[in-house]
Parts: sequence; C-alpha cells; structure tokens
Amino acid sequence: MSFAIIRNTKYKRENLKGIYRHNERRNKNYSNDNIDKERTYLNYSLKSPKYRYDKEFDMMREKYNLKGQIKTVSNIACEYIITSDKQFFEEIGDEETKRYFETAYQFVAEYKNLGEQYIMSAKVHMDEETPHMHLIFLPVVHTQDKKGNNIDKLACSEFWKEKDSYRRLQDDFYQYMTSHNFKLERGVPKEETGREHIDIKEYKEITNFDKTKEKLQSMKLELPNVPDITDININRLSKKRDEKILEDIIKPKDDLIKELYQNNLLMNQQLLRQAKMVEEAEKYQKERNKIMADNRDLHKQVDNIKAEYKQKEDNLEWKYEHKINKLEKENNQLHRIVDKFHETINKFIEWVCKKFDIGAEDNLIRDFEKETKNSLEIEKIEKQIKKEDREKDWELEL
Repeated sequence: MSFAIIRNTKYKRENLKGIYRHNERRNKNYSNDNIDKERTYLNYSLKSPKYRYDKEFDMMREKYNLKGQIKTVSNIACEYIITSDKQFFEEIGDEETKRYFETAYQFVAEYKNLGEQYIMSAKVHMDEETPHMHLIFLPVVHTQDKKGNNIDKLACSEFWKEKDSYRRLQDDFYQYMTSHNFKLERGVPKEETGREHIDIKEYKEITNFDKTKEKLQSMKLELPNVPDITDININRLSKKRDEKILEDIIKPKDDLIKELYQNNLLMNQQLLRQAKMVEEAEKYQKERNKIMADNRDLHKQVDNIKAEYKQKEDNLEWKYEHKINKLEKENNQLHRIVDKFHETINKFIEWVCKKFDIGAEDNLIRDFEKETKNSLEIEKIEKQIKKEDREKDWELEL
C-alpha cells in the first residue's frame, strides 16, 4: 500500500528567488540528477505567479493588507511537497494523478481556513523520478487586533504554533485524500519510529536507490532484504526505459510530425484546389467577357436589322398605300363607268322603244334576256360573274 505524503518547509525572503527558479524550471543546469529535461514539457501549474516569488509576496501582502511585523530572519512563506510513491502514480494513471494533485491543492486552500487567495504557486513536476507538487503559500492566520477588528496576519510561528502541528497536518491530509477515494495509508508517526522529521532534501535523496539503505539505516530502521541494484536484469531495465522513451517522447513527437505532415499535405491540396479554382475562374471570366462582347455585337446587329426593317417597312407601307390608293381610285372610276353605262343602256332601251314603237320597256328587256340568256340588271350580272369565278376556281383546284 502507498502512503499519502505531504512535507512542509519554511522560507525566509532570501530563499524565495532560488526556490522560484527551481520550481518554475528557470535554471539552465540542476544538481538534481533525477530531472529529465526531455520531460520538463509535461510539468504544469495549478496556480502560476505573475512575478518572482519575492515580488509576488510583496504584491500579495499589499493587496490583502496583511498585518504582522516582518524581519530579515522571519519565515514569510511555506512550501508543501505533496506526493506518494512512483508505483502509486503508475497504477492510477495520468487522469487520476492530475485529480490527486488537484484534490491536494483544495486541501491546502481549506486547511486551517487558509483561503485559496494565499496560495502563491502550485507547480506539478512530472520530469523527475516520482510526480510531485511544489505548493508555495503564505502562512496567514485569521485573528483580531487589539481593538477587536478582524484582520489577516502573516505569522508563520502562529500558523504552526501547536506542538503536534505536523502530526495533525499528516493526519488531516491522509483523511482528506482517502475521503476522495484515493487508496493510501497514513505514514507511521515519529513517536512510533523514533526518527525525526525528514526535510525535502533528505526525502529526495531517499528516492535514489544507492542512498536508500544508508539513509534509512541512519534513522535506525530495520530494513527488509532489499536486492542490490546490480542483481536486477539491466537489459530488462534498459528495454523498459527504451520502451518508456519510445512511448512518452519519441512516439508523441512522431505522431506530431505525422499530424503536421498530414496537415501540410491537406493544406497543399487545398491550395492546389484553390489555384485550380482561380484558373477556372479566370478562364470563365475570359469566356464571359467574350460572350458579353459577342452579345454587344449581336445587339448592334439586331438594332441595325430593326432599323433596316423599319426603313423597308416604311417604304413598303408607303408603296402599298400608294398602290391601294391608286386601285381605290381606279375602282371608283370603274364603278362610275358601270353606273354610267347602266344609265346609258336604260336610256338606249327607252329610246329604241319609242323610236320603233315597240311598246313597254319591260317586255323588250324580258324578250332580250330570254333570247340571249343575258341579264341587263346589275345585281344579276354581279351574281353571274361570281358564279363564273367560283367555277373557274373549282376547275383550278381539280
């Protein structure tokens, strides 16, 4: 079973710059061999400071109007290192590891009614042997001044004034984490082990195989038979390391390269399609311009044809109107000739009847029509002519 681990360290102002550079990975080189720079990009923050820790402290003190006298030797900030063992994090996986540190962050905000605003920084390191979180906070107590006014006071000694403060911290942290469904054990108190509290530097040294036995023996612990590192199959470790590097570093980068290549290929295809579309658009524009020009020419031709047709129409209209007028004039003349001829025939018949004493004019006309089979009446003559015309048309059709 794994342990719920939380370690506290107090810092003076002079310590804050160095702690900031380490936690935020601002150094070029580190004495800690456990840091794998190839994995530093996996580190993340649950809360990031805007400035260096010393400047951030001054800003927070002014912003929240923190009371309390600060001397050069005063401890003005504390740091929790929160972790468990490597096997625990490997078993729970990345998502639960993230939840572990987020839950621990919430514990610190609630512990002793501190308040999330007094957490300066919370940085999770994934680039060392075991995942852990460096959480920097101001040890603020909520109290009253001499006048009975509520104040927030920066006082590290008061924050940790109980003799069993660290024991309570360990107990409360263990209970909080297990209440959030993390299967952990409470570390054995020093009253039972007889050892003193391990500081952060010593804790990190213990994580090294070569120093583990020596460090634990100096604490008067009886150790089980731990196999020497040389007894472990080096090939198997190397293979696992290679697989880990392949899985955690090379494969993600290879996948990223493939993704970038696919994106680049897709972009090139899109550019080619766009270039083709532009080429087609230019071709279409040229064809459109040609069609528009042809259309304008056709409109001109149509306008010319219309003008020519109108001229011819006007000419024909004048020509036929003139001819019609002429025919109407000739027709009128013929009608007058016919009327005059009919009038002359009637007078001639009347003259003949009187001249030769023939008798009534009607008898003469009747005898003439009977013998010649021709009529002298205009209506009958018109009917006869129409009949003859129909008979001719009929013969032509046949």
